Amino acid sequence: MNTHSSDLPKGKSKVKSLLWAILFVLIFLYSANLSEVKMGRLFANMGQMTVILKQMALPDWSYISIVIQPLLETIQMAIIGTTFGALVALPFSLLAARNIVKNPIVNSVLRFILNIVRTVPDLMLAAVFVAIVGIGPVAGVITLSVFSFGMISKLFYEAIETIDEGPVEALTASGANKIQIIRYAIFPQVSSHFFSYFLYCFEINVRASTVLGYIGAGGIGIYLQRSLSQFRYDRTAVIVIVIFLVVLVIDAISNKLRERLL
Repeated sequence: MNTHSSDLPKGKSKVKSLLWAILFVLIFLYSANLSEVKMGRLFANMGQMTVILKQMALPDWSYISIVIQPLLETIQMAIIGTTFGALVALPFSLLAARNIVKNPIVNSVLRFILNIVRTVPDLMLAAVFVAIVGIGPVAGVITLSVFSFGMISKLFYEAIETIDEGPVEALTASGANKIQIIRYAIFPQVSSHFFSYFLYCFEINVRASTVLGYIGAGGIGIYLQRSLSQFRYDRTAVIVIVIFLVVLVIDAISNKLRERLL
């Protein structure tokens, strides 16, 4: 059986691929020039980096007793912020899902609000709340709550829109009201996803709360900023190691819980 050359799949044009590669290189070089990125400076200052790494290689282990309390505060901020954000996100997601609320105006308004919430960076939110409520963990908790609300709402309403409509139609035909449909037909299908998103957001918030503390929003980040400003890199090393171990443990526990849920 003869196979015509026209029947064979056509490979990508080498000329087109070359043009895309050249365009990418030009955009990369233009961006580097515009942002004044000079890789030579990195290699020129390798000596200073070596000095810092040498100091960090000898951690001041006595500093652990000081950072334990702010570390616990960081974890508490993440727990409270994630919980508050998730509780608000739960009803908001139901209202934003198109298969629950079929009013396109309501869906559009709610999704527009979520887009705004997710657009604002965490550090900007933290700076605003620090200015409003002052330096301390309260500003960090509010920031993490807003961030968690935006993330979980987005993920959860998308999960709701992918449910099996069969149970919903069956309960609707039997005369069930909206709350009963949500409780018995919708939530059982997406509850595991909701808790999985909660755990995922909690992992992110533990890391984020460290950075938020750096600008005064409470937690261990304040001590991180202090050690860096005092050039006490031996203490910085202790903080980095402690944060790394905590995040590692939280990731392991969270992964195990998600495996059980899903």
